[in-house]
Amino acid sequence: MSLEIVWSNEQEEFEITDHLIALLEEILQHAGQAEGITKGEVDLTFVDNERIHELNREYRGIDRPTDVLSFAMHETGEDEPEIIYELEDGTGPEEVPDVLGDIIISVARAKEQALDYGHSLERELGFLFVHGFLHLLGYDHQDDLAEAEMMSKQEAVLAQVGLTR
Repeated sequence: MSLEIVWSNEQEEFEITDHLIALLEEILQHAGQAEGITKGEVDLTFVDNERIHELNREYRGIDRPTDVLSFAMHETGEDEPEIIYELEDGTGPEEVPDVLGDIIISVARAKEQALDYGHSLERELGFLFVHGFLHLLGYDHQDDLAEAEMMSKQEAVLAQVGLTR
């Protein structure tokens, strides 16, 4: 298994194209390589401001929309058993995909921020995606040093795919 995106679209404001998904997959490969992550699954959902507002309120206690939310699912311990499951056709066991977590992006908020920052919506969505991915890996931006580290990593990945400011 490789590093891959499983995505869904729950908003109607912006068409999610194959080109955008291919770009985000390329971003994921570069970000994963930079962090030494070569396999796993990232679940990505595109939503509107109303839905991300609900999620932000429910899970973070913040009663306003935000641009991106990340919910990490990957925690392993040394003595944890490997989980396997049998395929529906009965052909034998297979490893359960290593789900790193969920990234939820408000496309409406991304559009607003792209206008505010004077760059493309693709760049903003790419930025939010790699930002969310780094959160899945445990990065945070609670202080200036941590924020600078995250920003540097994000910008390096975006530069690799040509999404500079």
